[in-house]
Amino acid sequence: MKKLNVVAVSMVAGLVLFLPASASTADNEAAVPATIPAAAEPAIDPLALVVEDYRIGPSDLLEISVFQVAELSRTVRVNARGGLTLPLIGEIQAGGLTGQQLETLLAEKLKQTYLQDPQVSVFIKEFISQRVTVGGSVNRAGVFPISGRTTLMQAIAMAGGLSKLADEGNIKVFRDRRDGSREVLAFDLAPIRKGEMADPQLHTSDVIEVGLSGKRAAFKDFTEALRDISVFGLFF
Repeated sequence: MKKLNVVAVSMVAGLVLFLPASASTADNEAAVPATIPAAAEPAIDPLALVVEDYRIGPSDLLEISVFQVAELSRTVRVNARGGLTLPLIGEIQAGGLTGQQLETLLAEKLKQTYLQDPQVSVFIKEFISQRVTVGGSVNRAGVFPISGRTTLMQAIAMAGGLSKLADEGNIKVFRDRRDGSREVLAFDLAPIRKGEMADPQLHTSDVIEVGLSGKRAAFKDFTEALRDISVFGLFF
């Protein structure tokens, strides 16, 4: 029995000595995305996500107003192909455009056919058939439909919140650009929770990856090792 206790104490001491180095190494590894080189990350202000316009998609409901021309103002739903039909214009492709881009396009069309200086406004009343993916250290990873302007904190809440091993300072948002390339933006939830930073707005098809805390993972392994040693000692 004494001999076994000496072995157990030695194993615990070894784990304690190993823990800081292991945690530090894991944290350093977690700070850099495994799939995208650090040099590929664009120098983009994360706050730009908040003000960047949502892109219109199929089944969205749009409220279109033409100043001082009530007969041209109406509420229309985007069809499955991303198009919509309006009087004097006919069918027009709205899918993939922001509200401001659609306003400009409609104004150009009306100027060609009917009005001298049309002033068009577009308000998106309903956001349908959009989705984001949340993975990594969350309680319920998956693909989640969104039906309105959705923020990073809201998406993480949809995934059941952060897991016990999550690193809230290591949140990545992967986004496909229109030219087919991909950008990645990094966020820290702490200042967002405190109201020191705006909660960034997400785009449809965004992929959110929550990082793993190296320190918490190492501590979990350490406590499990201690438990195994205790259980092992009961049988000898």
